[in-house]
Amino acid sequence: MDYDREKELKAFDDSKAGVKGLIDAGVDKVPKIFIRPPDELAKELNRCQAGLRVPIINLSGIEKGNRREEVVHQVRAASEKWGFFQVVNHGIPQSVLDEMINGIRMFHEQDPEVKKAIYTRDRIG
Repeated sequence: MDYDREKELKAFDDSKAGVKGLIDAGVDKVPKIFIRPPDELAKELNRCQAGLRVPIINLSGIEKGNRREEVVHQVRAASEKWGFFQVVNHGIPQSVLDEMINGIRMFHEQDPEVKKAIYTRDRIG
């Protein structure tokens, strides 16, 4: 029997429960929609380079001299090449970061019906 990825993906989306919903439902193995074909994965693994490091943007001293321009350049370059980066010396207290993580955890631990109301795979923006 042929695998119908689109059908499985639609069923996953229609559940509006996300990955946490799969776990809550007792799924004990990774669904096929999340497994990349071996040939596709092999191509990517062959392209991977050892020693790659996520760009780190240091905001220390951003208010001084031309440091702001330098940081803007670093953010632009990291965004274009990587699509993400880590920010350090941003001045956000650890307590605020901890509260953010707790808020995310609280969201994911909500009743599935609450989360279904806002589930979407649409791109925002």
